[in-house]
Amino acid sequence: MLDVEVIADPAAAEASLDPVRARLLAELAEPGSAAGLAEKVGLPRQNVNYHLKALERHGLVELVDERRKGNVTERVLRATAASYVISPTALAALQPDPSRSPDRLSARWMIALASRLVRDVGELLVGAAKARKRLATFAMDGEVRFASARDRAAFAEELAAAVTGLIGKYHDESADGGRSHRVIVAVHPSVKNESGTDRKEP
Repeated sequence: MLDVEVIADPAAAEASLDPVRARLLAELAEPGSAAGLAEKVGLPRQNVNYHLKALERHGLVELVDERRKGNVTERVLRATAASYVISPTALAALQPDPSRSPDRLSARWMIALASRLVRDVGELLVGAAKARKRLATFAMDGEVRFASARDRAAFAEELAAAVTGLIGKYHDESADGGRSHRVIVAVHPSVKNESGTDRKEP
C-alpha cells in the first residue's frame, strides 16, 4: 500500500468522491471483505459489492486474498493507498495554469503553482513506478513567526535573493546528461484551529 496516491483519471476521481466509496476506501486501509464492510458501514452486502467493484475497476482497491467458505469465495480487498489526492489533470481544460498571470504576491497564483506541483509530481511518480526507480525530490516544511508585516516583506525579499543566487550558482544550461528541476518556494499564513491557535500537523 502506498502512503499517497495521485488520482489523474476523471472517472477514478469521480468514484473516489462518492461519499459511500470514500468511506469504503477509508475502511480498507486494512484488508476487508464485502461482508465485513457491510456490517461496519450499515449497508446491504450487495450494495457494498457494487461500490467495491467500481473502486476496483478504477484501480483504487486491490485483491489481497480469496477465502473459500463452503460454496462461496470471499474476496478480501485493500485500498491501494492510505490517502488520495486528485490531480488537476482530472479537470482537463479547467486545471489551473500558473503561466496565465504570474504574480509572486498572489494567493491564487500560489494555488495554481501548488496544483501544477501535484500534477507534475503525480505524473513523475507513475513513470518512476513503471521504471522501478526512486524519484529524486526534495521538500522543506517549516514555520516562522514574524513580528510585523515589514519583517515578513524583508524575509520574502531575502529568501528570493538567496534562492535566485543558488539557482545562478548551480544552473548549467550546457551540462551533458543534466536534467532540469523545478523549484517552488511558498510562504503563507498558518491555518488557525477553532481555538484560534496555529494548527499543528500531526
